[in-house]
Amino acid sequence: MSAQAVFSTEHFPDHLDDRARFSLWQEIYAAEIGAIDFHRADDRPFTARIEAASVDSIVLAHMWGTITQSTRTARHLRRDNLDGYLLLVNHADVRLAGRMGGRSYEIEPGGAVLVSGAEPATVIGGNADHNWSNILIPFALLNETIRDGEDRMAIPIAGANEALGLLKRYSRLIETGPALVAPDVAAHAAASIVDLIALATGAKGDAAELAGLRGLRAARLEAILAKIREGFANPTISAQGVAQQLGVSVRYVHDLLQESGTSFSERVLEARLRRVSAMLADRRYAGMRIGEIALACGFSDISYFNRCFRRRFGCSPGQAR
Repeated sequence: MSAQAVFSTEHFPDHLDDRARFSLWQEIYAAEIGAIDFHRADDRPFTARIEAASVDSIVLAHMWGTITQSTRTARHLRRDNLDGYLLLVNHADVRLAGRMGGRSYEIEPGGAVLVSGAEPATVIGGNADHNWSNILIPFALLNETIRDGEDRMAIPIAGANEALGLLKRYSRLIETGPALVAPDVAAHAAASIVDLIALATGAKGDAAELAGLRGLRAARLEAILAKIREGFANPTISAQGVAQQLGVSVRYVHDLLQESGTSFSERVLEARLRRVSAMLADRRYAGMRIGEIALACGFSDISYFNRCFRRRFGCSPGQAR
């Protein structure tokens, strides 16, 4: 996975007026991203920002700005020959209206729709600021999981759709995290995204069963691990609390972690020990006692901490400092 790329009007020269900024934006977008016509709001300054990253052959992108409409015509299609599906997710507070080929649709706040990048299309957001994300996935890749992709397009997906909710959180986690270097890890992440898209768009039968086994469980496992990374320093962190936050059962949390080869308590302990080790090696924390560092990392029993540290690193905390 490539590192996140950012394209923003914040980087434009200050001397450009609003019209010049918009013109430059369209020119760079067409040259670097894809052929498209944008319409901007007339009653406020033009601003726009795109954050994008790739996962294997999939591209994740999020876009904000004072853009009210985007249009791709047959002329644009001939210019960039975009070969893939687009899952368009509406993060704004208002509905988006769209048209692809001869089909019209609306996307509620938090909802989504699957469209084709190879057909003329228009998306209109009224006079509200633009806030949406796109997941670009090659036709062949999604068609390996669902055979009726054409029939899934331009059908709105509700914001309450469970698979869509997981997909949004999983995608954002990948977008904002470190680049995925190992090819097998990137391929696994891409497969999970494909499976969640299949489920969100209504996969049935064998395709739904396969996607559910891979996509939902992988995304939920990553959500559990993210909660552990966020909260390991809290002495009260528990599988029960994480399960409640994610809306799943405690048993499900334990089952997923056991499948990964490590229990909840083992994950939390490892995160705490790694953090203590890093702080002991960091001169910024030289003024803190070892016990204070252990407490700051979630340990409440210093004797237990000392035993765990020695077992994990082969030396005492004092020797590691």
